[in-house]
Order: sequence, then structure tokens, then C-alpha cells
Amino acid sequence: MTNKVLVYIDHFKGEALPASWEAIGAARMIAESLGMGVTAVIVGQDVQSLAKQAIEYGADDAVVAESPALADFQPEPYADVLSKAAAEADVLILPTSGRTRELAAMTAVDLETGLSPDVIELEVDGGLVLATRPIYAGKLLSKVVNKKRKPQILTVRSRAFPKPEPDASRSG
Repeated sequence: MTNKVLVYIDHFKGEALPASWEAIGAARMIAESLGMGVTAVIVGQDVQSLAKQAIEYGADDAVVAESPALADFQPEPYADVLSKAAAEADVLILPTSGRTRELAAMTAVDLETGLSPDVIELEVDGGLVLATRPIYAGKLLSKVVNKKRKPQILTVRSRAFPKPEPDASRSG
């Protein structure tokens, strides 16, 4: 899974949060700028159908980790699975939610890399992803980049990026 932009698909009991599809749209934009593909990462139980949906929304392929032990969200086992999936990736994008804030932070610690939370705008410069995020209760915007370690981990704010239209003819 090298040379990839990964997107974590946040869901509750197999029903994806709409922000996950927005995250795929953001990942697609970054991947095209970097000349890479997008891989959806789905963790849980009975979540295989989300892989097909992720591909319809723009992912090139999907990695699914299914187990009865992953039926309910628990940060430690989910972070363990996500860290293993993202270890060789260039960029990991998660939609911002209560679950993913903790999951992204734990994954960043596991991979000894940085985290840019609550991103509202993305651009690529020199092979690095520049993330714009609000600070001081939104009074200022800060542009951040993680230059030292891969993957660059980002959480994208809900409704900050457009949700792509699903295309049932896509395969992956």
C-alpha cells in the first residue's frame, strides 16, 4: 500500500457518516495532485458493503478489517488496525467526528508522526500537503504542513469539502 492516500471511513453499525464521502472527495483531490491513488480503510464488523460504496464515491480500492472484536468502536484496537494500514502511506485523511479525533491522535502517536486536525482547505506544494485550519475559535487561519514524517495525518471538517457524486459504474 505504498504511495497512497488513505481515507478512513467513519461509520456507526455499518452506516457511513456522510463526512466520510466528503473525506474521499478531499483525498481524491490530493491524490490527483500527487499522482497517487486513494484507498479507503474500513474497520468493523459486517462492513464489506461500505467498500463498494467507498469505490462508488471515488476510492480506487478498499482495505476492510472485519472481526467480531471490532463490532463496536473502541479506540485502541481501531488505532492498531489503522496504524498498520497507514504505516506505508503518504497521507491519511479522516473525517472529523468525536470518534475520529481520538482515533487520528492515537494513530499519529503509533506512527510517530504529526496530525493536522479540523482542516478546511487543502493544497499540494512540492509533494507535501498544506492544510489550512482555523485557530483561536476561527478568528485566524493557520497553514500547516508535516515535513518530517509520513504519513501526513489530517482530519477534515464536515461540510468543508464537497461530497462527490456516487458513480455505480466504478470498480475497484
